[in-house]
Amino acid sequence: MNTKSAVPTVKRPNIVAVGTIVWLGSEVMFFAGLFAIYFTLRAMNPELWAEQTEKHNFTFALINTLILVASSFTCQAGVFAAERMQPRATGKSPLKWGAVEWFYLTFFMGAIFVAGQAWEYATFVSEGVTLGGEGADPYGAAFYMTTGFHGIHVSLGLIAFLLVIGRIYAVKNFTHKEETTAVVVSYYWHFVDIVWIILFLVIYVLK
Repeated sequence: MNTKSAVPTVKRPNIVAVGTIVWLGSEVMFFAGLFAIYFTLRAMNPELWAEQTEKHNFTFALINTLILVASSFTCQAGVFAAERMQPRATGKSPLKWGAVEWFYLTFFMGAIFVAGQAWEYATFVSEGVTLGGEGADPYGAAFYMTTGFHGIHVSLGLIAFLLVIGRIYAVKNFTHKEETTAVVVSYYWHFVDIVWIILFLVIYVLK
């Protein structure tokens, strides 16, 4: 009697997820370059750095940072909901929220962070710390360049959340494609959060 040997099933990694991780690797190199520029300028202008860093509102920056860090947890809660195939809430309690509700909350917290960063920019400009023109100096260039590029990345993440939410509303049935999209966006969001934590330590703590 002929017996057929069982063919093992090969579980291949998701191409979209792998591609996102590779792309984030290139983003790591980009921000590494920004950090190198920042540290180089700081090493060349220690007295200027000591003077300008005193103008920071540490308490405000810390609160803004905590909001962004907390958004990583709400984002991950949305991913957990997506993984159990729950696109929307099944009750009023946050424990019954779906991916949409958690991502809306994450978007709201991320928007608060961006608004807080814009307010800090306005305060800094009023104190004479500018990127160009009269009053410009290496510290202003380093500060606005590093935090500005990060702010752009956060803003792109907010747009991504809106696209994910819109896609969930657009499809009739929530499938693994929508789940993968949610997971991929969470990779990006966690990345920008980690980058900001490092920026916060470098700019506001390690004066």
